[in-house]
Amino acid sequence: MTNPQDQSAKIFEVELKVRDYECDMDHVVNNAVYLNYLEHARHELLESKGLKFGELSQRGISLVVTRIEIDYKGSLVSGDRFVVRTALQRSGRIRFLFNQSIYRIADNRPMLNAVVTGTALNARGRPEFPAELERAFD
Repeated sequence: MTNPQDQSAKIFEVELKVRDYECDMDHVVNNAVYLNYLEHARHELLESKGLKFGELSQRGISLVVTRIEIDYKGSLVSGDRFVVRTALQRSGRIRFLFNQSIYRIADNRPMLNAVVTGTALNARGRPEFPAELERAFD
């Protein structure tokens, strides 16, 4: 798994706080909730580059996840403040990677590392890399 700390790409950061209802019966963040944190950070990164899902969708372009690989390192609990770090990387002609990590702010302890693979699909459901997505890698 690629660690975003090892990438030469600029790392985008989003700070968040764990809410009570995101925790399971063991009082830790449920493993599936981390996927929401990662997705929120990806959306924020793309928006910072001028890419908005709604506008792309209206033009028949869908950005889709094709694979997620996660290594859980620790557990967040209610009230923890944390940062999601994301680096965008091109992977071949039609794929891109989001190298992501989550760190608890209080002690800078890593909670997880993830690699999310995605692509863009046109209105016919075929892979296509639109120009505005291409510009996100500049």
